[in-house]
Amino acid sequence: MVMIAEGTRSTVPGALLLFTDLAEHSMAMPSVRRRWTPAEVRDLMDESRAWPRYELIAGELVVTPAPGSEHQLAVSELMIELGGYLRRYPIGVAVTSPADLVLQPNTITQPDVFVIPASTRIAGDRLQWSDVKSLLLAIEVLSPSNERQDRVIKRDLYMDADVAEYWIIDIDGRAVERWTPRQERPLIFREQMTWNPADGEPLIIDLPDFFRTVTGKRFIGS
Repeated sequence: MVMIAEGTRSTVPGALLLFTDLAEHSMAMPSVRRRWTPAEVRDLMDESRAWPRYELIAGELVVTPAPGSEHQLAVSELMIELGGYLRRYPIGVAVTSPADLVLQPNTITQPDVFVIPASTRIAGDRLQWSDVKSLLLAIEVLSPSNERQDRVIKRDLYMDADVAEYWIIDIDGRAVERWTPRQERPLIFREQMTWNPADGEPLIIDLPDFFRTVTGKRFIGS
């Protein structure tokens, strides 16, 4: 049984749970650690539901329950910012999870927000997740329970996969961490976030304004 925050539960056949910090929210892993396969994880997925979200990282199953309002407001604001920029500079397309990305062998990842390069080759008549081999940008919205996963485990995975940039949105800290491949430490931004993958006019995000929107203080209870 997988224990998920706020009193909800999700049952995974064959799993006996103990608490671990691998999950984004409280969950348990087998006492004899089991290595999951991509096929087993996909069997748990239900395309009719966005949540819970299942990912496979280093052989471990990661289960994420439905997020809170601040998380979703952050995702919405990022999509507005990225969508406008990518219409002016059509170098890629911004997407939100649920998804099924295999950026490294035997992994399944679902970044909160990600940008697929326009150069991505489509094998059939329309884009499939299996066509996506690289990303211009991956973004995860941090919560206290997923800190180690996003700052260490997913960071290593995205950097090993040569994701051009990885952002960690820290709502509580009102900051954004930016990682790029071969970078030993993140750059921390609190006032302004700049993204310039087109080597032209950059996307500039006013972070204090962004976080006011994410916390609802721009339009609710201000």
